[in-house]
Amino acid sequence: MSKQDGSGRQVTATPTDDTSASILHLDMDAFFASVELLTRPELRGKPVIVGHRGARSVVTAATYEARRYGVNSAMPMSIALRRCPNAIVLEPYYERYQEASRAVMAILGDVTPLVEPLSIDEAFLDVSGARGLFGPPYTIAQSLRARITHETGLVASVGAAATKFVAKLASSRAKPDGVLVVPEAETAAFLRPQPISALWGVGAAVAERLERIGARTVGDVADLPLPALDAAVGAAAAGKLHALANGIDPRAVTPTRLEKSIGHEMTFESDLHDRAALDRELLRLSDLVARRLRRGGWVARTVAIKVRFGDFTTLTRSQTIAEPTEVAQRLATEARALFAAAPTQGRGIRLIGVRAENLLPTGAVARGLWDDDESWREAEGTMDALAARFGRGAVQRASLLSTPERRRSALSGQDAPPASPEPPARA
Repeated sequence: MSKQDGSGRQVTATPTDDTSASILHLDMDAFFASVELLTRPELRGKPVIVGHRGARSVVTAATYEARRYGVNSAMPMSIALRRCPNAIVLEPYYERYQEASRAVMAILGDVTPLVEPLSIDEAFLDVSGARGLFGPPYTIAQSLRARITHETGLVASVGAAATKFVAKLASSRAKPDGVLVVPEAETAAFLRPQPISALWGVGAAVAERLERIGARTVGDVADLPLPALDAAVGAAAAGKLHALANGIDPRAVTPTRLEKSIGHEMTFESDLHDRAALDRELLRLSDLVARRLRRGGWVARTVAIKVRFGDFTTLTRSQTIAEPTEVAQRLATEARALFAAAPTQGRGIRLIGVRAENLLPTGAVARGLWDDDESWREAEGTMDALAARFGRGAVQRASLLSTPERRRSALSGQDAPPASPEPPARA
């Protein structure tokens, strides 16, 4: 079994002309950390952690050198630095990761139109129709990896199998910098010795229930009678786990994957009570969300906020707006109204977030005769153009200039880290 530090790596050592493993799962190795090292090549081979140094920060990504100390994504930064005190900590920059992701996804699209992105740094490909041009799956996988490294300087691992589940599992076993092909006829042999945690949907609680009935490997789950599995995890989960354990996964690679939401969050170094500072933060987060909406060609029908208090209780509020928008000022106005109406008085705020939901393509929305946000839309479009030409720091809202530089942001949810603004933690 491959671990996050790369020990136990399993790869296909010699070329194979097997054509049954036509679904590929390509996963970038230590993606956020690797992107940072493109501009810091002197740090290659050293333990590097991407994330913020704040007391409440978590590890966004880590190089394999840092992982060998037991540093993992999503681990509290304080624990990571205790385990690896000589680690070099780099601030995350999500726009760099987005740019690298676009380059990688474009390369995948040159091989087959059947590309299903799962996140910023991984995707499924169905190469069954590309074999005539590019060869068997093993050859395609190696060619893709070589081209990605040549054109971006980054490294990818690839799993190839007859199903999505097995392909994804194979890519994790091939890390770092490897290819693992699992021919259809060898699926059971590959799956049976894997630990039950390899099955999708098996977390600590489900694993404990399975172990109580003697299931410790995927093969054990495959051999269990369905009634016993039903009793342990429930009928719905039992059917899915039994199918996966037996290598059954009928899902096809689906090339169109729409964004469901776009959001950013901010965790404060200490609980915040200052309402003016919170209002500024809502505007700053709205600005980040709106920028990503415009870059992706989306507008949002719903604005949501997330508030976490010092005691870790969390509330969310959302509002569907009359006109879908990609304008930061409109998002901020709605977010501030939601926050003002929430029961937050007298409570310290640990985390605050803004999210755009119910997304639509920009071209699918017709503007009304009177557009209340027209002037802001033009102003923010100008800011986008200036940022594209001179860099993101070239222009800034005057109302945000007083925000302390020590504050750090974190991207919530998929799309990611992640999220940057800090992206979601990645493997």
